[in-house]
Amino acid sequence: MSELNQTPEDDVQAMADAALAASAAAAQAAPAAAEEDPGIDDWAAALAEQNQQPVQPGATGAGVFQPLSKAAASSTHNDIEMILDIPVKMTVELGRTKIAIRNLLQLAQGSVVELDGMAGEPMDVLVNGCLIAQGEVVVVNDKFGIRLTDIITPAERIRKLNR
Repeated sequence: MSELNQTPEDDVQAMADAALAASAAAAQAAPAAAEEDPGIDDWAAALAEQNQQPVQPGATGAGVFQPLSKAAASSTHNDIEMILDIPVKMTVELGRTKIAIRNLLQLAQGSVVELDGMAGEPMDVLVNGCLIAQGEVVVVNDKFGIRLTDIITPAERIRKLNR
């Protein structure tokens, strides 16, 4: 049979024959090499064991896995329940600035760094680095919090998390 007319079963059989030949060659070389390194004996035994197991024709990916239907794909896409318990990192950004390394190294306790945000401006709320909302700073039980004043839609939040 020519190579153009080979079936997947022929390919599997050819691969099994090649592996068996390689195993036999390794088994012949193993006694001499085993004297040098005892770990090689283990490898030869593992290869021989692997090649003793028969390859079943038709055990290809198409026979093992079930095909996906469009209904299954769309239901999985819309099933948000799967991701609801995944933790994300939420940060509230007061402001940003650029600073030269020389000035960074000169900072000490008590130094004041000017940020680009203006006092009274809403703070940016980021989830995993993506802007999802803005809000104003509040104090709750002696801790800082943020009251959201503007937020994107839930669908847009999920879309941004997928990036």
